[in-house]
Amino acid sequence: MSPPKTTDAPAGTRRRILVTSALPYANGSIHLGHVTEVVYTDVWVRFQKLRGHECWYVCADDTHGTAIMLRAEKEGVTPEELIEATQREHERDFADFAIGFDNYGTTHSQRNREFVEAIWRRLRDGDHVVQRSVTQFFDAERGIFLADRFVKGTCPRCKTPNQNGDSCDNCAATYTPQDLIDPVSALSGTRPEERDSEHFFVRLADFEEVLRGWATTDNLQPEVVNKLEEWFAEGLRDWDVSRDAPYFGFEIPDAPGKYFYVWVDAPIGYLASFAELCEREGIEFDDFWKRENAGRTEVYHVIGKDILYFHCLFWPALLWGGGYRLPTSVPVHGFLTVDGTKMSKSRGTFIMARTYLDHLPADALRYYLAAKLGSGLGDIDLNLQDFVQRVNSDLVGKAVNIASRCAGFLHKHSGGRLADALDDAELFERFAAAGDEIAELYERRSTNQAVRRIMALADEANRYVDERKPWVLAKQEETRDQVAAVCTTGINLFRTLLIYLKPIVPGIARRGEQFLGGVELGWDDRLRPLLGETIAPYEPLMTRIEAAAVEAVVEASKDTMTASPDEPAETPEPAGPPGGEEIGAEITIDDFAKLDLRVARIVRAEAVEGADKLLRLELDLGSGVGRQVFAGIKSAYSPEDLVDRHVVVVANLKARKMRFGTSEGMVLAAGPGGEEIFLVSPDAGASPGLRVR
Repeated sequence: MSPPKTTDAPAGTRRRILVTSALPYANGSIHLGHVTEVVYTDVWVRFQKLRGHECWYVCADDTHGTAIMLRAEKEGVTPEELIEATQREHERDFADFAIGFDNYGTTHSQRNREFVEAIWRRLRDGDHVVQRSVTQFFDAERGIFLADRFVKGTCPRCKTPNQNGDSCDNCAATYTPQDLIDPVSALSGTRPEERDSEHFFVRLADFEEVLRGWATTDNLQPEVVNKLEEWFAEGLRDWDVSRDAPYFGFEIPDAPGKYFYVWVDAPIGYLASFAELCEREGIEFDDFWKRENAGRTEVYHVIGKDILYFHCLFWPALLWGGGYRLPTSVPVHGFLTVDGTKMSKSRGTFIMARTYLDHLPADALRYYLAAKLGSGLGDIDLNLQDFVQRVNSDLVGKAVNIASRCAGFLHKHSGGRLADALDDAELFERFAAAGDEIAELYERRSTNQAVRRIMALADEANRYVDERKPWVLAKQEETRDQVAAVCTTGINLFRTLLIYLKPIVPGIARRGEQFLGGVELGWDDRLRPLLGETIAPYEPLMTRIEAAAVEAVVEASKDTMTASPDEPAETPEPAGPPGGEEIGAEITIDDFAKLDLRVARIVRAEAVEGADKLLRLELDLGSGVGRQVFAGIKSAYSPEDLVDRHVVVVANLKARKMRFGTSEGMVLAAGPGGEEIFLVSPDAGASPGLRVR
């Protein structure tokens, strides 16, 4: 892969960045939970490259452990054959989701073995390793010592059933399999025996001072720091880093029959994968990993919150004990739910990446995930109905619609040639200036807020075309010469939006660049309008998502998904609506018909003094007379971003006297609250006062 574009970063400010995401396990196919993490990471990486920084993104397959050995045995192949085939499948699926890995390796490589053994020697020579006898579970029926994940039972802290043998998904407690209440083998369903065995441990407490110094809000999210403080308060236990044969992995030197636990060699795979990239691209490995270079380069590990303990305690300890620097940060994200609940095979919402790609475009899901993901650890929901509506409304109805509306007039009246000057240079400059705010949001990984700001600009661009009406100008001889300037402005507004969306929807961006003349766009191209050039005839950059395609994905997931014989049965979901919320009483169509829903334009918006959540909105419902509405959306929207936005209002709601004044209606919005509040907006072209039906 060629080095990233470096033309946009000003001299002296070019950053050097290494990014990883968690390694997918080689025991199964890529599903939408995996896709969520790599999209989250890839958007940030593409943004950094678009800005002109040196940014490398590496990953690998996590290939060791009992689960791999058992699955290979069941399929009648060697573990090596299994992981090789799985890696090909993983790389294909990631590539089709436009994930721009600079290197994708495997933890079962000679390079990784060398790193693992070198770090082990440094830990051992530094007196950080102890050996002692442990009592562990043994499945007599299968003749194997049980890895933590193959022991299930009730959490000893919160009493949640069917939890793994090392940590609880419900309360995040960590423990040993022996701590579980009523443990059983996930392989045979029998109660395991206790047997003694000699194991190796890393003394994690040796690194507590270093870990405490690193675990601050300068490096980690506040929620992560709080969780680490809890673990520090509990005391850092010695970490068992060995497993008994039979086991697929790297054998520990000078310890026959003992193997490194998969969580030792998996994160070290980041080093090995990057080393492969360095050899191929001529990068100095030590520039990124020597301690003295920590202030000159940046290293980020993007992970889900379920593997926080491993990446924020074990992994930094391995790095420091092995003589390496600590990560700049470990950005953590929440889980993906589908239609409000945990992904489910029975409901057809445990969706594999390939199943999705067989029916729907990658950019659509990339956009939807980016519009939901923020900088915190909160879970995000893929609501399939909302997915269709939002992609069609935002990408098709707003963003690419601008190019579609303007290109035809340019080709009809000026041979596709852009004008030499803009009709509204001030508007273009405001769009360009918005890039500073959008860049800051991208940098903080607040992609949901970045998308919100970009789509507000798209609304503004469509309003500009509506107000200038090139279709009317083209019909009148005295105004016909204005058409090119108006449409050139529209095309340049679209071009700016394309730059801002490029990290999220690379497929649309690539087609958009071809439409605009074939030049690859960088971040600073937003500052210079495209004038006097010829654009290609418009071809659809994105087509509407059909609900039938989503239904086909769900049906295909129901048909093709079966539980792995080596995995425990799926935990049943509680009955009732997601989140414990009660669904309101049913109403009739006559009740609904009483609502007068109207399109309104926000004329003015301002914060309400003394109110934490309210904004005061002045609305135009078509009559030009301002109507005052108080809306609890302050946590999600800045007042200046709302002016001229079109929303949907309950126009016949009885006026309500409040402490701050009288509210004369209700603005419709959806979402769980906080930053996740989304105003209901009509498609472009809807005018104030229009009845919503």
